[in-house]
Amino acid sequence: GVLIQCVLAVTFALAAEAAMLKLRKLPVKPFLTDGSVILTGLLFALTLSPYTPWWVNLCGIVFAVMLVKHIYGGLGNNVFNPAMAGYVFVLLSFPAEMTRWPATRALQEPAAGFMDCLRLIFTGSAGETGIDAMTAATPLAYLQSQVSGMYMISEFIGEPAFGHMAGSGWEWVALAFLAGGCWLIFRKIIYWQVPASLIGSLFLISLVFHWLDGDVYAAPLFHVFTLSTMLGAFFIATDPVSSATTARGRIIFASGVAVLAFSIRTWGSHPDGLAFAIVIMNCAVPVLDHYTRPRVLGESIAD
Repeated sequence: GVLIQCVLAVTFALAAEAAMLKLRKLPVKPFLTDGSVILTGLLFALTLSPYTPWWVNLCGIVFAVMLVKHIYGGLGNNVFNPAMAGYVFVLLSFPAEMTRWPATRALQEPAAGFMDCLRLIFTGSAGETGIDAMTAATPLAYLQSQVSGMYMISEFIGEPAFGHMAGSGWEWVALAFLAGGCWLIFRKIIYWQVPASLIGSLFLISLVFHWLDGDVYAAPLFHVFTLSTMLGAFFIATDPVSSATTARGRIIFASGVAVLAFSIRTWGSHPDGLAFAIVIMNCAVPVLDHYTRPRVLGESIAD
C-alpha cells in the first residue's frame, strides 16, 4: 500500500507540475527533471495511510503543488512546505478517509496483500478477503484516546500495538529514517541543527512531563520513535526553502516545531501534530531570518 501511494503521488505531482508550468509559460523539462516535485510527492505519500483512497492522494498533491508551491511563485519561493501543507489540507478535509491505518500484524489476520490494497485504494472495499481491520488506531491515536478515557499508560502500554520503544513496527521505520538522516548530514546535504534541535527539544520536553506524571504523559523515546518524528526532523523540517536559513534561526525553528508538536499531540485533537507544527513555524521563518542574521564584519550592533 505504501508503494502504491508513492507511485500515485509522484505521478499526480509530475502531472500537476507540468500543468502549472504550461499555464505559467515556463519550460517544463528542467523543472520536471530536477527531482524537487518527485521529492514532494514521495514525502506526501509517506504521510498517508497505505489504504488512503486515490482521490484523497490526488487532492493533497494538487493543493501542495498547484497552490502552495506555484501560487507563491514556484520552486524556491513557497512559504510553506508543500508536502506538509498538502497533508494538513487532506487531514482537515477528509478526516474519515485519513484514519484507514492497518492494524498491528498481531491483531490482523489475514494481512492485506497487493491486490487487497489496490481494491481498498481504488474502490474502498477489500472484496471477499475477510479483512475488516482497516481502521485501526495509530499508536499515538490509541494512547491519546486511552488517556482521555482516564486509563493510565501503565495499564495498556504492554498491548500488541506497542513495541519496545514506540508503536510496534513504527519504531523500526523510525530507525531507518534516522539512518538515512545521518547519511544526509554526513554528506552535508542537510544541516545538523534542525534534526538535532527538533529531536533534542522533543525528548527534553516529553522527559519533563513524563517525570511529572508517567501515567499520563508518554516516555520520551515513544515520542521520538513513533510516527512522523524522524521523517519530519531529517527530511521535512530541513527543507532549505521553507525553513530558517541562519544557524540560530534553524535551532529556534526546530525547537518551536518540537514544542508545538508535543503540545498538539498531548492536548490537541489530532494525535500527531508535527505537520501542523512545521506549517505554523514556516510562518515565523521571515522573522527568524531577520532577527538571527549574522552581523557583517564592521557593522555596529546599533545598525
